[in-house]
Amino acid sequence: MSVVLLIEDDQSIADMISIYLSEDQYKVYRAGDGMQAKLLFQEHDPDVIILDLILPDTNGIDLCRYFRESSSVPILIVSAKNEVSERVNALQIGADDYLCKPFSMRELAARTGALLRRSAMSGSPLRNSPAVMVKSVPMKDIVVDLEKRCIFLHNHPVDTTFSEFEIMKNFWMNPGKVFSREELLNKIRGIDSFVTERSVDVHITNLRKKVEVDPKEPKHIKTVWGVGYKFEI
Repeated sequence: MSVVLLIEDDQSIADMISIYLSEDQYKVYRAGDGMQAKLLFQEHDPDVIILDLILPDTNGIDLCRYFRESSSVPILIVSAKNEVSERVNALQIGADDYLCKPFSMRELAARTGALLRRSAMSGSPLRNSPAVMVKSVPMKDIVVDLEKRCIFLHNHPVDTTFSEFEIMKNFWMNPGKVFSREELLNKIRGIDSFVTERSVDVHITNLRKKVEVDPKEPKHIKTVWGVGYKFEI
């Protein structure tokens, strides 16, 4: 049973989400503020986090940043703030998806399930995969360890979000291949995703900041104008 950490201070919304997800066979732990959320996060090691941005004792963005400092757990933001700048900011901080209020419970469950499926697939055993064995050989300055889910830059680990690693994993396993934004979205979210292609651009920007010497003139993660992106080792 997958564990969900729900961080929502509105009691009625929290009740509806908890009931709906529980009926879908999720184990839901609820927090009404940031302090309680941190305690439940440490105690239960959730498989996915659903996080409201407006909380009584902290900003949801700051809480998202706190989780990202120690974990790559998928994070779904739910918020009444529907401005593009708010969504982009959340993704840049490390959120994996963003759902604007009001929303349907069916849509929330679909997004939660999509994040969990991608996370489960990423964590599946890969030892017998020829592609993994070949790609795990260190080459130049960037190495992607698929089993440990870690990117190494000059032999130093790089912290990434769930979605950033998924994008990099697909690049690493297919060097030189040009991916469209839609293809990358389907890789990191699943075909039942509701996010926009702008999300991919944000994740690419963040990845470049982490693995490129000069993010403005990237050596590895390159833009193919009018199409998408490709990775060069």
